[in-house]
Amino acid sequence: MKVRVEVAEDLAEDEVVIRCGRAGEAAEKIRRFALGLGSGEPEIAFYKQNQEFHFPLADVLFFETEGEHVYAHTAGDAYRIRYRLYELEKILPKDFARASKSAILNLRRVYSVTRGLSSARLVRFAGSHKEIYASRHYYRELRLRLNERSSHET
Repeated sequence: MKVRVEVAEDLAEDEVVIRCGRAGEAAEKIRRFALGLGSGEPEIAFYKQNQEFHFPLADVLFFETEGEHVYAHTAGDAYRIRYRLYELEKILPKDFARASKSAILNLRRVYSVTRGLSSARLVRFAGSHKEIYASRHYYRELRLRLNERSSHET
């Protein structure tokens, strides 16, 4: 694959052109990445049954691995996505943080954190019955990020 950057000072707005022999998954990933850079928020497609959905990341409570798939959970539903958690960690905005090996949560949607019988913490979300566990390994960083969020909101 060749990569070339051309500077055209007369352009009103930046333009990204993908030239390829055939439209495939690599070209689609590059397109999604470029679109995400422009908006400040990555473009993630959400899938349920035979439909593709597009909605703001702010609606997502958490992402969770279930078997071979990753699901985005909203207050009322769950949607399959085509990213792995390690890929999401690289592209999600700072409002998201890893809670366990199998989950990334939206810090802005956290309602409460309760210490359980084990060292894991139960995380509940505002406006939903859904909950996940934050593991001991990730909890220290998660707590720091939640405290940062609280100090910026006041």
